[in-house]
Amino acid sequence: MKRSLFHARAGYADSKSAVQAFLASCKNDYPDARHHCWAYLIGDPIAPHSGGMSDDGEPSGTAGKPIMNILQHRQVGDVVVVVSRYFGGTKLGAGGLVRAYSTATQQTMEQLTLSEQVSFSDFVIITDFKYEQDFRYFVESHNGQIVDFAYDHQVRLSISLPTEHIQSLQARVASLQQQLREALE
Repeated sequence: MKRSLFHARAGYADSKSAVQAFLASCKNDYPDARHHCWAYLIGDPIAPHSGGMSDDGEPSGTAGKPIMNILQHRQVGDVVVVVSRYFGGTKLGAGGLVRAYSTATQQTMEQLTLSEQVSFSDFVIITDFKYEQDFRYFVESHNGQIVDFAYDHQVRLSISLPTEHIQSLQARVASLQQQLREALE
């Protein structure tokens, strides 16, 4: 008898509708597969705002949960993994299924090209001339950008800064008694 075949695919998914579309595509590509087990995480990998999994007919906890476990340990967000199984005639047992789904997911995740998504916030710093270089250095050293600047009786720096550094910027502005405003859209 042939052994079971596992085809794992990963894709970008930033919404539940994207997850459903990816799952439909996998089912279309492997229409004869007996099971299409999946898991997804949407949002920040450390604290995703949505996630889900399915064993799709496999014994409870033997497919979706192992797939999800790999996603959580790899700390990847906005991702969906579908593992399609062609049954080969030999029952693998719960442990064998967990290992097979975990291995298929792990191997697929190792081949992914990942990109880091960073959210930015836009602000305007209104400062005295003597602090201009200090703020320029702060923004650049925190992976931000000076988007625009203007000189009048003070300096106006329009900036885009990774959201994770906003509190540090607010503290810096307050310590120098300068002004910080959210940029108008």
